[in-house]
Amino acid sequence: LKGEKAYLTTGREGETADRATVVTIGRILRTTVVIIGVLVAAETLGFSISGVLAFGGIGGIAVGFAAKDMLANFFGRLMISLDKPFAVGDWVRSPDKEIEGVVEHISWRRTRIRTFDLRPVYVPNSIFSTIVLENPSRMTNRRIYEIIGIRHEDASKMPAIIQGVKKMLVEHQEIDGEQLVIVNFVAFAPSSLDFFIYVFSKTTDWVHFHEVKEDVLLKVNDIIKHHGAELGSPTSTLNLPGGVEILPQDKSPTD
Repeated sequence: LKGEKAYLTTGREGETADRATVVTIGRILRTTVVIIGVLVAAETLGFSISGVLAFGGIGGIAVGFAAKDMLANFFGRLMISLDKPFAVGDWVRSPDKEIEGVVEHISWRRTRIRTFDLRPVYVPNSIFSTIVLENPSRMTNRRIYEIIGIRHEDASKMPAIIQGVKKMLVEHQEIDGEQLVIVNFVAFAPSSLDFFIYVFSKTTDWVHFHEVKEDVLLKVNDIIKHHGAELGSPTSTLNLPGGVEILPQDKSPTD
């Protein structure tokens, strides 16, 4: 969460990702130029490089088979630098793998992710080319989706409650009015009449978001009470065919 907050408030991780991309491409170009320079110099000095190239081709195939995992991780790191699906400080998670946490370090072979219980997870870079990866740090809003129930006997008050809640959400300074604002009666539940709220907060900061959500829910509760209604709770109805007999005060059940 600390990494997420830093990304959302400073944006420095984006600059770090761009710098890492430049360094990666620079190293590849420098290595390529050095190899070509050595081969050209050898040819100029009269050395035949055809044998070297032939040996290099065969050797390259052998090395490729022997080091396929290392090469896969290398190209995985190159993909991360070019596509930039995440950067150091981002909160990432994968629905395909049990991976969730804040990116701490990206090396040529693996990426270190710190989970929210502070355990380090080391993920080979090649994994990121085969899994679906979600980056919540780059979300634009956070969603508030809650189902709230009132008593069945308060059914006549439901329209006024819905209207009051929707008015409160539209006027709330922390709710993004440019996104969907939905408040509707949705279900006859066994112990309540349910309506739901579906809105998005302006903030993406995890701590502040829960403060906004708390304020919204407390205001919804106040609106329900203002209209003389109560929140629904599990209830049971017992039907007695013969009714209830009230015993005289001077008699006991054993008389």
